[in-house]
Amino acid sequence: MTLALINLPFSEYPLWILLSLLVVGLLALNYGGDFLTDGSVTIANNFHINKVVIGLTIVAMATSMPEMITSLLAAETSPGLALGNIIGSNIANIALILGITALIVPLTVQSVLIRRDMPLLIAVTGLFIFFAVGGFSRWEGFVMLAIMVAYLYYIVQWAKKDSAKTKAMLAQKPVEIKSRSTGAGLMFVLFGGALLAVGADILVGTSVELAGRMGVSDVLIGLTIVAVGTSLPELAASISAARAGHEDICVGNIIGSNLFNILLIGGGVASIIPIPVDKQLFWVEFPAMMLIVLIFLWLSTRERHISVKEGLILLTLYFAILALSSYFQLNPIH
Repeated sequence: MTLALINLPFSEYPLWILLSLLVVGLLALNYGGDFLTDGSVTIANNFHINKVVIGLTIVAMATSMPEMITSLLAAETSPGLALGNIIGSNIANIALILGITALIVPLTVQSVLIRRDMPLLIAVTGLFIFFAVGGFSRWEGFVMLAIMVAYLYYIVQWAKKDSAKTKAMLAQKPVEIKSRSTGAGLMFVLFGGALLAVGADILVGTSVELAGRMGVSDVLIGLTIVAVGTSLPELAASISAARAGHEDICVGNIIGSNLFNILLIGGGVASIIPIPVDKQLFWVEFPAMMLIVLIFLWLSTRERHISVKEGLILLTLYFAILALSSYFQLNPIH
């Protein structure tokens, strides 16, 4: 079985073409996520779906689509890249994206996220690491998908009961919503999905080829450039939300995206193709994934907001993790 959408002779291209394709892939992922998000929200608005549910589900899932498609495309031929993309994206979402956004506007963290979603993210992260021991099996993938379905059901029920309190917090998506017809919204979804698929295919093929030429493991490529590249929609949405005065929404969007990355993407990939796990990941990457979530909770509970100073702390942690990860991937412990 192959997941490739287009067959480009990556091995025959000179370095400058590969680097150009890498940029094309990243741009396609970024704009594809934007189109998909806009189209999804348009359809939801036209059918009068509660915007609280849109913020916690549709927007978060839409911005996680690059990770989903990239991981699916990479799972069969480069499982290390697929797993590295999930881990790296979750670390980047919190440490890099929230860190950058906090430098622009201090981020308010709503109490409901601290009480409900953050503890769930910690539990799900721990379960993901536990399942990683010995590799991810199909049944473990189905368990994660089942938790995802239960979470979505709970969010919908909670939104119905508590919509009056939450409309002030998550009444809008992180970017300006333009009035469009349902047909236009559907076209945005289809076009965005196509951009995501093609961009992910180009990104995976180019990254694997570059990794092979440089002697760098697929895991490291997935943890760095692919993880950051597929997190660009979250970054764009977070910055837009902060500038529009909806900084609390971007925090919820990041938490939701991380949950989707683990449960929907990790569970979806594992249920289709069992994922082997390099033991090397247990030295830095898995501990860092849990550590950054715990630090995120600690920073949020102190004063219920993430200041510029705390944003700098998150960024420093991100680059420290990146440096340690790169060192251990290039100098594996036997």
